[in-house]
Amino acid sequence: MALNAAEHVHFQQLIGLNSFRDAARLGEHLAGGGFTAVRRFLDDFRAYLREFRDEDGERAAELLQYAKAALPEPGRMSPSWVYIWKEFEGIIQTKRQVLASIGKASREGEWQVLLDNPYSNQNIAVYPALTFMEAVYMFAYFRTDLLNNEYLRLQKIDTLITFAGSDREEM
Repeated sequence: MALNAAEHVHFQQLIGLNSFRDAARLGEHLAGGGFTAVRRFLDDFRAYLREFRDEDGERAAELLQYAKAALPEPGRMSPSWVYIWKEFEGIIQTKRQVLASIGKASREGEWQVLLDNPYSNQNIAVYPALTFMEAVYMFAYFRTDLLNNEYLRLQKIDTLITFAGSDREEM
């Protein structure tokens, strides 16, 4: 995954860490950079979570531990980050589980994610036309906040027929 080093220096530093002591120093730099530095760092981490592959799962979990050591309470900087580490941990765990469950030979083609609560009046949410890796990330992301009555499906599209409103003229 290519990152512009000048704009993404803190996440690049996280990738290079080898100890929790170094993580604490990184946290001092992040805190010194204020909200913007932390926001970029978290955005870069999320981008990494979107992209990591089968062989990167253990490293993703390790990076999360270093990030927690660097910023043990990101919610102090912004209330929207109170549960960010829990969210990232859930994404990593679910993504690793899905990657381990679906063989590489079965990943080609179109995928979709479906989210529904059959006991609610809310519409079903469907995210179609995704690559496997896009779908796995979205599945893992939605899994972190899934309510008891909701269910989440990761589906590979086998057969697809599409019509558009403009196709009516051909009838």
